[in-house]
Amino acid sequence: MKKLPDFTQALTQLIAQPSISSTLESWDQGNLSIIQLLATWFEELGFTINIQQVPETRNKYNLLAKLGSGEGGLLLSGHSDTVPFDENRWNSDPLTITTKDDKFYGLGTCDMKGFFAFILQVCKTIDAKNLKKPLYILATADEETTMAGARFFIKNQLAKPEVAIIGEPTNLVPVVMHKGHMSHKIKIKGQSGHSSQPDKGVNAIEIMYQVIAALLTLKEQLALTYKHDAFEVSMPTLNFGAIRGGDNANRICGYCELDIDMRAIPGLSDDELLGWLAKALEPVALRYPGRVSFEELDPSSPSFEQTKPSELINFAEHISGHSCCAVNYATEAPFIQQLGCQTIVMGPGSIDQAHQPDEFLAFDQINNTEKVLLQMINKYCF
Repeated sequence: MKKLPDFTQALTQLIAQPSISSTLESWDQGNLSIIQLLATWFEELGFTINIQQVPETRNKYNLLAKLGSGEGGLLLSGHSDTVPFDENRWNSDPLTITTKDDKFYGLGTCDMKGFFAFILQVCKTIDAKNLKKPLYILATADEETTMAGARFFIKNQLAKPEVAIIGEPTNLVPVVMHKGHMSHKIKIKGQSGHSSQPDKGVNAIEIMYQVIAALLTLKEQLALTYKHDAFEVSMPTLNFGAIRGGDNANRICGYCELDIDMRAIPGLSDDELLGWLAKALEPVALRYPGRVSFEELDPSSPSFEQTKPSELINFAEHISGHSCCAVNYATEAPFIQQLGCQTIVMGPGSIDQAHQPDEFLAFDQINNTEKVLLQMINKYCF
């Protein structure tokens, strides 16, 4: 057997593989290099390797590695991509591991390439001959934008694990519930003209003003109608993310658009939330026929909840020393859950460092993470 890298070496090599996902073509990258690197390592450990190209993406792939046979077992899942970065805001090269103050700095250290480095180290210690149930390792593509990798994977049903752990950065706190996510662009088509002749134009900004008023009312209605006390922010949220319109002070604005973000809590489906949005916009649309429309910016992601009682939740709380919780951000959990397995989100690092300059993973996460992963593998695969 070839010598496999230790944790620091593995993390260094993973971080050095650029795999940015972005809605901007100038930033968006393929992930084949990191997928091939992971495939090489896990194949050396006796895993069967399956690499899938994800349709309708720019050279992006999923990796499924399987050790053992039979039904059930454990799936350890994570995404292989990262967000873009602003090099001027980093104090070191984002694609080169830097160690300082007992921390590893680099893009993807906690979100979430570090998770695969931990898995590799633990898998080097297990005796594959004694496995009673399979161990699966899944590395997906495009989580940071469309979640295309997870969406494609569940369509193929290549794994049927009993339980799944998604190693997003939670400081090893078991996450059993999170909000969904959808984003839309609201478009107003006005009629441009000279500002001295307002009667000959239709000002798109003025119509958008009415749309925003309707959406502010919608925010209040959602807060009054839906509540889930497990969340720090207990209601569904609606955010005004970006607005664009007009080009000159002396010209009637002919077009205006608003990007919004909505996050549903468990119990509120994407279709229901979309219905609320359409109903809120309807009075303005009727007032201005043919001038108000909206479209999806990115494919929506549903909310997630692992129902109790759950043996996986109980065991995760026991070995981590943390009670389970709910979070406001979205993950691939609702897609992986569609495999029919108990699912939680639990991994090393803090979400506070994710998507930030000088992202880091603290040294003190190493022993606890490896211990938790090994206990999970022993329980569900041996």
